[in-house]
Amino acid sequence: MGRFSLCVYCGARPGADPAYLAAATALGDSIAERGLRLVYGAGDVGLMGAVARAAQAGGAETFGVIPTHLMAMEVGKADLTTFVVTETMHERKKVMFMNADAVVVLPGGAGSLDEFFEALTWRQLGLHQKPIYLLNVNGYWDPLRALMDHVVDQGFADASVLSFVETVPDVAGLMQSLGVHQDAG
Repeated sequence: MGRFSLCVYCGARPGADPAYLAAATALGDSIAERGLRLVYGAGDVGLMGAVARAAQAGGAETFGVIPTHLMAMEVGKADLTTFVVTETMHERKKVMFMNADAVVVLPGGAGSLDEFFEALTWRQLGLHQKPIYLLNVNGYWDPLRALMDHVVDQGFADASVLSFVETVPDVAGLMQSLGVHQDAG
């Protein structure tokens, strides 16, 4: 079996709070320090680019997946260990998810939410058992957690759906929850 692979969903923009970019860089650093493989959307912009550049700088293996129509917009980062170009967003998400052992969602927009909810739905349906984490930088995901509670409270999901997602406050908390330590690879 290869290295433990962490799929990172995050924004193609840096966001309004500098803490988001700092967390993305810290995550890339931690991926490298622990010998993990980064699986992500292959962009070189926003939080995506920050995670990848930090992981690469630390010598981590990187696996990026991007659809052809986003190559220019997200500045496809072709200098990755593995660079996969897909025809569609659906293929991108499938290839990313299938090549990962766990998922972490940093701050992001509609695309990150789409990826998160697809992974969560697949878990709810029993299609996988991979852990899903929300990296809750400065409380970014608090409204999402409240919405998930509301969905359960209103009878649209079983309370078990809440147990499929772990919210962690920072990269150190994520690494502790993953159970990976320095030089795990």
